[in-house]
Amino acid sequence: MKLGPAEFVEHSVGVCTQKIMDLRNRFRDQRGFNLIELMIVIAIIGLLIGVGSMAWGAMIRSGNEAAAATILDRMRTYQAQYASRHKGRFGTFDELIAAGSLDSQYAGEAPVVNGYVFTMELVEPTSSAPASYKVWADPQVPTGITATGNRFFFTSSAIGTIKAREGEKASENDPSI
Repeated sequence: MKLGPAEFVEHSVGVCTQKIMDLRNRFRDQRGFNLIELMIVIAIIGLLIGVGSMAWGAMIRSGNEAAAATILDRMRTYQAQYASRHKGRFGTFDELIAAGSLDSQYAGEAPVVNGYVFTMELVEPTSSAPASYKVWADPQVPTGITATGNRFFFTSSAIGTIKAREGEKASENDPSI
């Protein structure tokens, strides 16, 4: 069957029109995401990230506080060992490092480890009083979203425990942990 030029154009237009209609129907049946649905998904993801980051910060603070309390507990043991070898005299951070008790990260007057600032006060022995020490562990950043801890810790040679206070520097009068 041979088509003339007019019939060929008419037949071609009919086929193309049919193909276009088929494509339109196929695209009309496909579903995609509209803008509102995408915005809702993004908002939910943002909410989950916000809640997760707050929980992560609380977990970090809790870990820092546990590490600070643990090192203060060890510090009491290290000081007792140091004093037994040095005629009742207690050691500074640097002397405890030299004795092999502490890690080098505790070097200096006020080392910062795991978000806590450690400070020590030593009293040399006299003829009327024995040597003594006091050690504080205070959070480097105590408040805000970037807080490294909320609790302040204290121990000394006069007490056999660790004292803690939330929000301000701890002392001998605070409750034990």
